[in-house]
Amino acid sequence: MAYWVYILRCADGTLYTGITNDLARRIALHNDGRGARYTRGRGPVALLYREACPDRAAASRREYAIKRMSRADKLRLIAAGSSEETTPLG
Repeated sequence: MAYWVYILRCADGTLYTGITNDLARRIALHNDGRGARYTRGRGPVALLYREACPDRAAASRREYAIKRMSRADKLRLIAAGSSEETTPLG
């Protein structure tokens, strides 16, 4: 089962990074206020970046690496992604 690492832009302009094995469902949960505690009250969210990982362990390692990046580095990562990766789901 593939996992995704993703970066969201919250309505307040902040970025949130997470992992999931069902990206569309997870985005819907964030937008319904039932996602991560951080995104509650910061919706709606928009998907800015997604990256496939072969398993949960790899996704967790990549999530950790992205979370350690500066905002500027995250924005560069997002900009380097394809146009498909910057399209909101849901």
